[in-house]
Amino acid sequence: MSELSLPQTDLAAQKDLAAQKDLGAQADLAAQADLGQEDLAAARAGDDAAFTRLVEPLRRELHAHCYRMLGSSHDADDALQDALLRAWRGLARFEGRSTLRSWLYTVATRTCLDLVESRGRRALPMDLSPSSDRAVLEDPPLTEIAWLGPYSAGDLAGGPVARYEQREAVELAFVAALQHLPGNQRAALLLFEVLGFSAAEIATMMDTSTASVNSALQRARKLVDEKVPAVTQQQTIREIGNARLEEIVTQYSTALERGDADALVALLTEDVTWAMPPMGHWYSGIKAAMDFAVEVPLTRCPSWRNRTTTANGQPAVACYLGTAPDAEHLGWAITVLDFRGDKICGITSFVGPEHFALLDLPAALS
Repeated sequence: MSELSLPQTDLAAQKDLAAQKDLGAQADLAAQADLGQEDLAAARAGDDAAFTRLVEPLRRELHAHCYRMLGSSHDADDALQDALLRAWRGLARFEGRSTLRSWLYTVATRTCLDLVESRGRRALPMDLSPSSDRAVLEDPPLTEIAWLGPYSAGDLAGGPVARYEQREAVELAFVAALQHLPGNQRAALLLFEVLGFSAAEIATMMDTSTASVNSALQRARKLVDEKVPAVTQQQTIREIGNARLEEIVTQYSTALERGDADALVALLTEDVTWAMPPMGHWYSGIKAAMDFAVEVPLTRCPSWRNRTTTANGQPAVACYLGTAPDAEHLGWAITVLDFRGDKICGITSFVGPEHFALLDLPAALS
């Protein structure tokens, strides 16, 4: 007998053990299903703790869906809270013909569609005006514009039936492109391409026909394909590798802190863009972007301290501004970086202290 061969008795024992584990797993699933039915019955009877147990496993992905629909983490908070309240009040109408997950997505999607209709779409500066060739020193925030905001995507994962990974589906380019779609097209695309629902299921969720869903999908895909790069940031990040990516982001952060224009320009593509919502002006091309960098953040801002982080599933830098190197530095902007190869091709600085809490970052550095 070969040293790598197992005696037949051991093989039989292994098969028995595998069978026992399989039966155990089936029993666990059955027990979870029973508990789910018990919680569903209790929730229908008014037990809010049972309702919380039902929805808690889905809360994170539902929140991400609301963000994709609305382009704002704060709006997503409001939408999810409203959707769960609607679900709680309407639980008696859930007849079990679909899964609870499908029903909750129906409620959340309809809630978001109501908000889309009342609040309109969110924008980035490049959606509103041409780029500026030179640094604009007087660039007050445009508070009347509903701006796209950053998102914390730390624990989102991919789904086996979706075209887009969950993290790809919160990348800035994708979420910004979604804002150009009418609400029904936006919802259909997300439910089909990101969440893996069928056209027939989506038709039921949106109270329309399968033909209408397929038509909405066709139009939505055309626009998104025009606006979103073929290679996602997740694919690019994997190609760069964690070590090299960390090196580049650290070099960017350090260049800003030291006011080092040469080090910064070496990191950028020739066609780099730089936007700073809620400021309306933005820059396209390395000449214009570096003119802005030299005129404003590298020289006119007294002192920077930065922290590397992530937002929208992408590398980011949390930028803190102080009046002097030894002064307290207050949260100024969350800068999300887009890459092409190992160069930075897009810089989006979301200016405002309100963004720091979204990413669990301190409001100030002492």
